[in-house]
Order: sequence, then C-alpha cells, then structure tokens
Amino acid sequence: MKTNMTAKEVFELRKNGLIEEAYEAARQLYASEQGPYASSAMFWTAVDMLKARAGEGSTDEAAKICRAIERMMPNVPDEEGWAKKAFERCQKLLQNATEKKTLLQEGPQHLQTGIWGEEVAAAYLREKGYVILERDWHSGHRDIDIIALKNEIVVFVEVKTRHNTDFGTPEQAVDWKKRRNLRYAINHYVKYRRIDNPIRFDIITVVGQPGIPNPVINHIEDVDIMR
Repeated sequence: MKTNMTAKEVFELRKNGLIEEAYEAARQLYASEQGPYASSAMFWTAVDMLKARAGEGSTDEAAKICRAIERMMPNVPDEEGWAKKAFERCQKLLQNATEKKTLLQEGPQHLQTGIWGEEVAAAYLREKGYVILERDWHSGHRDIDIIALKNEIVVFVEVKTRHNTDFGTPEQAVDWKKRRNLRYAINHYVKYRRIDNPIRFDIITVVGQPGIPNPVINHIEDVDIMR
C-alpha cells in the first residue's frame, strides 16, 4: 500500500469494506496532516475499527480507540451532527460489548449460550470472507444480530443458537413475528445508512454450547423474509 493516500482514497477503501486497510491509510495521512479531510478520514475509519474490535470482544482495544475518537471530535467537520451521533453509538457499543463479555463469563447459562452462538457465527463469517459492519444493531426494540458485507452485498444475519435440536431446529424460531420485526429493522437500517447496495437476509444456526468444540453451524442464505 502506498503511503499518504488522499482522504478520498481512504474513503474508497472504507466503502469497499477494507476496514483495516482504510484505518492504516488514515493513520498515515493523519500523522502527516491534521486538516479537516484527514481528520474526517481518521475519525470514520476509527469508528469502523471500534465496531470491529467491540464485535470481536476486544474491549480493551475498543476502549482505547473510543478515547482517541473523543480527542479527535473537535477537529472533525460535523455540520449535520453525524459525527456526534456516531461517537455516541460507539460509546453504547463499547458499553454493550463490555456487558456482553461479563455475561459470557458470569451470566445465566441461556444468555451465555446466545452470546457464544453469535461469537461463533461472527467468526464463521469472517473466515468466509465477510466484513462485519455491525453487531446487535437496534431499531427501537427490534434488533439485527449481525450486518456484514461480501461482494458488495449487505447481508443481514439472524443467529439462532441451541444446545441441541430436541425441541425443534433453531431456524424454526424465526417465525412470522420475528420476520416482521426484522423487516422493519432492516428497512430502518437501509434508510438510515442510505444503503444502495444489494441486500440479503441469512440465518445462521449454531447447535452446541460454550466450552465444547466443533459446534454444528448451518448457514442458510437468501431467506425470503416476506413470508
């Protein structure tokens, strides 16, 4: 990668889902100049990295990035208040990630299983070449477990986890009510983020439990959410 990319080139990397590369390029640019364009590139790529690290459970690193973002805020152009909202969301993401990590270690078994299943699903998607854009994105009381990007397709993923299939398969839990709530949440996200990429809805089922290796993962792609 060449050094000192322009802010426009950094945002192009970011648009293509190359979060790590965009962040490193922005750091090099920001080290040489701290004008409004460089500051904006550094801010938004740092937001992406915080989301990624929080999603991975790397809360200490996410907290460091959050502090850096806060220091950058005064130099970031923000006429419409988007940067302020993004920072507030970063704070919430960090808080949620920290609470989730605590629940995974100390919470009730059913919560531990659900959180563990989402971590398994996210790791599976990364291994398959997906870029994780969001984890536990909320629209009011409705939520989307994982939002990812692959081949310019934005993929909305519902994760269902079970110890076993004695009482039905995990995907059977995605009933009409859940699908309706997901439709509302996805529509909100598409409008909020001004998404013009193709979109898809997937279900990932995880059967197993924390501490036991080789969970059974089933990735069901392009589910008809209108049913």
